[in-house]
Amino acid sequence: MWVGLVSTLARYGLAAVWLVSGWVKFSDPTQTVVAVRAYQILPTGWVRPFAAAFPVLELALGLVLLVGLATRVAALVSALGLVALVAAIASAWARGLSIDCGCFGGGGVVEGVDGRDYAIEIARDVGFLAMSIWLVVRPRTWFALGPGSCASLSAAPQPSMAE
Repeated sequence: MWVGLVSTLARYGLAAVWLVSGWVKFSDPTQTVVAVRAYQILPTGWVRPFAAAFPVLELALGLVLLVGLATRVAALVSALGLVALVAAIASAWARGLSIDCGCFGGGGVVEGVDGRDYAIEIARDVGFLAMSIWLVVRPRTWFALGPGSCASLSAAPQPSMAE
């Protein structure tokens, strides 16, 4: 029973993360371009298309997790996205950039960002990654709509004892 609870909380938690993150970026496309550009990873011609597509992917991922469709696949996509985000943040840190990650809005070049700030952002995303990995392994959750994603709310029946 506790596994279903943990899985359900992980699913709803990740759904909230992706929905909030995606909505904030989707609502302010200009700032999202600024945030993506600040990482200095993508070629200039790819910054705007990526900045337009990524929030849509985040919103779609959040909705799929919220309703519990293809939970294992959504969790795997979530894990891959989080690995990419951790790598991008670590890359900015390693290259000595001073940026706000823009994960939940804002973003871009800012003064005063240090290793502690980057470590906190990476730790947060590693926590979300752990939730994603949990759901890849344990995708059955309560209140899920997808076949193979829904867990029973009741405890498993106890085997009867033969007399």
